Amino acid sequence: MKIILLGPPGAGKGTQAKVLSQRLNLVHISTGDLLRQNVSKATQLGLEAKDYMNKGALVPDTLVTSMLSERFNQEDVKKGFILDGYPRTLKQAESLDVLLKEKQYKIDKVFYLDTSEKIVVQRLSGRLVCSKCSANFHKTNMPPKKDMVCDACGASLYQRQDDKEETIKKRLQVYQQESAPLIEYYKSKGKLVRVDSDQDANVVLEEIIRRSKENDTPKV
Repeated sequence: MKIILLGPPGAGKGTQAKVLSQRLNLVHISTGDLLRQNVSKATQLGLEAKDYMNKGALVPDTLVTSMLSERFNQEDVKKGFILDGYPRTLKQAESLDVLLKEKQYKIDKVFYLDTSEKIVVQRLSGRLVCSKCSANFHKTNMPPKKDMVCDACGASLYQRQDDKEETIKKRLQVYQQESAPLIEYYKSKGKLVRVDSDQDANVVLEEIIRRSKENDTPKV
């Protein structure tokens, strides 16, 4: 089975993808992780990406697609995968379709984690990140044992600038503008499945698993 997880920042895509990959025995492919791995290993693609990042520029879609292409060549992908963090735009979706056709793969379902602005703000504005090991905590949902101190390594925690309420709302506006054509694209292909991601994470997980096993045309 080949699955794509879509949704706004704070929808829980990364969290769901990790658990889903274990429950469904599928490979979790995060484009963010792919980018970091290529940069850390100093691959040719990673060096090219780092050059853009050092200049403060966005990594081009062509580079990300090339990283995905190499990942799709690996043996473990054959049993199925969950794609998390890509595509984000219609252009990326079209490029992905070309790549998948080359690899003789086909996406089975695209789950859109439909999340309200109120919940996104609540989730992201409470997020805390470790300054050393990058572990994630939450002021309400998963607070550290000691205030503003990482449980894992003891370093200080901080709130990212883009996790402040005003910034979050701007990020959501940008996401909604970019994602609207993307959602329609997968809806027109009969692959889109909407899931209410305002619910508890375990409820969302079970709904995705249940609907991933349905053979009929997804209801949108």
